[in-house]
Amino acid sequence: MSFAVPRALPLSLLAVLVLAGCAGQDAAPLKKGEKPVDVASVVRQKMPATVKDRDQWASALAKTFESQKIAPTEENICSVLAVAQQESMYQSDPAVPGLNKIAWKEIDRRAEKLHIPAFLVHTALKINSPNGKSYSERLDTVKTEKQLSAIFDDMIGMVPMGQTLFGSLNPVHTGGPMQVSIAFAEKHTNGYPWKIENTVRQEVFSLRGGLWFGTYHLLNYPASYTAPLYRFADFNAGWYASRNAAFQNAVSRASGVKLALDGDLIAYGSSNAGKTELTVRKLAGKLGMSDSEIRRQLEKGDSLAFEKTDLYLQVYKLAEQKAGKKLPREMLPGIQLESPKITRNLTTAWFAQRVDDRRARCMALN
Repeated sequence: MSFAVPRALPLSLLAVLVLAGCAGQDAAPLKKGEKPVDVASVVRQKMPATVKDRDQWASALAKTFESQKIAPTEENICSVLAVAQQESMYQSDPAVPGLNKIAWKEIDRRAEKLHIPAFLVHTALKINSPNGKSYSERLDTVKTEKQLSAIFDDMIGMVPMGQTLFGSLNPVHTGGPMQVSIAFAEKHTNGYPWKIENTVRQEVFSLRGGLWFGTYHLLNYPASYTAPLYRFADFNAGWYASRNAAFQNAVSRASGVKLALDGDLIAYGSSNAGKTELTVRKLAGKLGMSDSEIRRQLEKGDSLAFEKTDLYLQVYKLAEQKAGKKLPREMLPGIQLESPKITRNLTTAWFAQRVDDRRARCMALN
């Protein structure tokens, strides 16, 4: 069971170190003629009155913007709130319909994969957990990812076969009001302004932690996008997915080979060439590059620096000569969303457009 988005691009050192605003390359400066706003006041103004913990949201988001040096603009604030509304309806630990069935299905799947009879696993889970209830009882009544994550943490450490089934890998991969990746949060604790009492995983499920790490994933990397829409797509599909999807489109135009515009320039985690890399190699003669040079430059696809590479510039030159027109440098990735929690036919483009609509409505509120 994975509650993560379809994939997350590896994170470059440049992307970690440089801070960015919602539609520019730097988070700190305001746009020309733009005035800073009081983050806490704007949050209280924009959030529905039905949200009981608005003051907590306001103070947590103000601290988040200050500590990450995010430009305190209405657009940036509304962008964060739009993602939180889309992902959780402003709940720090939202209930997931049918989560108990999803959890049992994952347990049975792992048991089957390891050739362990399901009845043995179910019997083992009848023992009492640290809170006095059996693991089976807790699984049957689980409502939120925070609860489920805690159950799996207990199971991994205490239940017979827990280590066999799950090792040290808790299968709950996202959490909090912005449904941010826990693996992402664990890599980006530098500058976190509150003391982490327990684990980063547990911190993600808190309001302050979920907002801080979610904002980092949404706004805290440099990008040359012309609109927030593409950051929303990146939030779902991985940093620079929108930029990389447009590059894949250019590769396809230049080579005549149809490619999936998913933002994956290389087969991450493997030295083998994926389809995009293999297609770029077909252009090697026109580019004047070796396979190894192509690979080295494609590996910069998880950073802003990729846009300055010879490969990026030459592919666009070839593609635009062939197309007879300028091609886009940003494009919504064509990714089908897959998760046990998703019951409809949804895509990254749908997610980005839905969030952007929420951002626009937020900014229209007085």
